[in-house]
Amino acid sequence: MITGTPGVGKTTVSSLLAKKLGAAYLDLGELVKQKRFFSGYDKERNSLIADIKRLSRYVQKTMISSTQDFIIDGHYAADVVPAKKVFLAFVLRCDPQELAERLKKAGSGKREISENVAAEILDICLWDTLARYPSEIVCEIDTTGKEPSQVVKEIEMVLNGEMKATLGNVDWLGKLDREGKLDLVFHNFYQS
Repeated sequence: MITGTPGVGKTTVSSLLAKKLGAAYLDLGELVKQKRFFSGYDKERNSLIADIKRLSRYVQKTMISSTQDFIIDGHYAADVVPAKKVFLAFVLRCDPQELAERLKKAGSGKREISENVAAEILDICLWDTLARYPSEIVCEIDTTGKEPSQVVKEIEMVLNGEMKATLGNVDWLGKLDREGKLDLVFHNFYQS
């Protein structure tokens, strides 16, 4: 499973990894749209509200009916896939300043950028994952300044036991505080 704040590189990394491993690839965001697994539409965020129960049932049924390994991608993946079905859960992380640039380049609006940068700073996807999965199967990977192929290589190293799955190696809150940028970031967040 690969999760993380929107913009950290989940989809690109997940699809590359699935190809490299010969695994089936499930993009939860695309499934929500294609299979109409949504319960409504959030006008403020211009996004569908995923029906987690229906999506989870579909994903689990798909996994059970296949002998393939799966790479599952989505920022709410921890809500969809039960821990007993996950070998490793990778939480991709990205420096908030780089994340803001990535989101801006992707055409995200100010509010979306602010909310996602704040979520990344506050470790929301990591905490959601740790709330549902044992810490031994959770691994943080910093994607800052890396090509997707580099991130895939790191994930493969963890999967092959060449590198240890690590947690706590990312601390954007502490970094921004040390750099004296914390007030600026949250001031911008509340201005949007």
